Amino acid sequence: MGALRLVGWLVLAALAPGAAHLKAGWRRTGLTLLSVYAAALLGLLALWLTTDLGSLAGVLVDDTSLVLGTFAAGLLGIAWFTLIVHSFTVLRPGLLRQAEQIVTGALAGLLAVAVLTPFALVTQYAWTGRETINHIFKNPGTDPQADGDRPVPAEDPWAGRERVNILLLGGDADDHRPGVRTDSMHLASVDVKTGNTVLFSLPRNLENVRFKPGTPMAERFPDGFRLPADAAGGRSDLLNSVWEYSDAHPEIFGGKRDQGPGVLMETIGHTLGLEVDWYALVNMWGFARLIDAIGGVTITVEQDVVFGKYNEGLVKAGTRRLKGADAMWYARSRTNSDDYTRMGRQRCVISALLHQADPATVLSRFTAIAGATEDLVETDIPRDMLTHLVPLALKAQDAKATSVQFVPPLIKTYDPDWREIRKLVRKALRESTGSAPVAASATPEASSEATPEATPDATPEATSAATLAATATPSPSKTPKKTADPDESSATDLSAGCGKA
Repeated sequence: MGALRLVGWLVLAALAPGAAHLKAGWRRTGLTLLSVYAAALLGLLALWLTTDLGSLAGVLVDDTSLVLGTFAAGLLGIAWFTLIVHSFTVLRPGLLRQAEQIVTGALAGLLAVAVLTPFALVTQYAWTGRETINHIFKNPGTDPQADGDRPVPAEDPWAGRERVNILLLGGDADDHRPGVRTDSMHLASVDVKTGNTVLFSLPRNLENVRFKPGTPMAERFPDGFRLPADAAGGRSDLLNSVWEYSDAHPEIFGGKRDQGPGVLMETIGHTLGLEVDWYALVNMWGFARLIDAIGGVTITVEQDVVFGKYNEGLVKAGTRRLKGADAMWYARSRTNSDDYTRMGRQRCVISALLHQADPATVLSRFTAIAGATEDLVETDIPRDMLTHLVPLALKAQDAKATSVQFVPPLIKTYDPDWREIRKLVRKALRESTGSAPVAASATPEASSEATPEATPDATPEATSAATLAATATPSPSKTPKKTADPDESSATDLSAGCGKA
């Protein structure tokens, strides 16, 4: 057998284990290897055709599956490497000339490494993914600070509910000051059967927030969340301060600490008339790292967005792929703008991520995404719940997504009509469940007065603190003349007004 034919049989053996052994006269070994390989391929094909891919994805994020997958991929890689080496041996390269032996031996070594590489990557991805998931998500009872952990029902993870409600928060926590202010608050309500999603966006400057009756915060603030104004006339009793205030006053909760997340979930749920299942808090600065990890995000910027301590930063208008820092400032800047316009840009970023972070992108940049995510997200979603949430997330990616932004003129942030808000929520959920198209109406109006991004001596991390006083109390020029008719549709498509990227 010549050198070229030997290399050809090696390549064939890599694709069909046992081929080289049959050629070398090892019939029993060759037929056994080919039979096992064919059975494995048929089994995978049957699994692909009969199993829902969403359910399969859910199983793959299970801790046991990840551990087994790690070891299985490692063992298969070693087995395939050994197969190539043994196939080279049985083809008797010693019969070739010395120069041909050296060349074929080198090629056989390269081929053995090549077949090992995919299994090594799977092993690395599985182990990295497991570590990242276990770092972010905890099972009930594993967190000594957790209060009221709920076990995951085995048969019906949704406990008979038709929707799952997850509070998505953007926080501005920083090492230079205590507390967390949740300047971005969106509640994603997902239909567990269809995946249809409604994203309810709440403004940071919602005033006179009401707390759920019978709770410690409701007893402390029976007439709504109201504190004396600070020396500069600003307010620290807006919706985005609920988490921070609750954490700073454990005496309200009988000395229990870290009550901020639960209180905010409870409060927003009471405001919308929904039960919030879990929350996920994203650090706004880590958010930029995540976008960089997926290679940026393509967004149509409607008009120039200015940012920075001295307004030195600029995200130019037009359709372009934004890096993490620019995407973060596009979503966060209030210079020459207001909270409501910013909420619209945040919705556009969420929509872009939803559609552009496809499985191929996530897989190709898996290690970078895992590294960026580990210190980015804080959540109370149970680890065991991922098996059910991942299929739901995949279903939601291809389902109908609409949004409701509770901003003027839809509501008055300084004097909200709580019954109207709940009525709008119920209507949006009915429209999301039904097949009728959802018409767009009430959209955010730009403020007639620009809000400065920050004072000259402020740091980017202190942007929200610098603008809190300026945006807390709406001026007369911002007061809407009327409230939108709740009988009209208030929901819009999630990507409405974002341009075509």
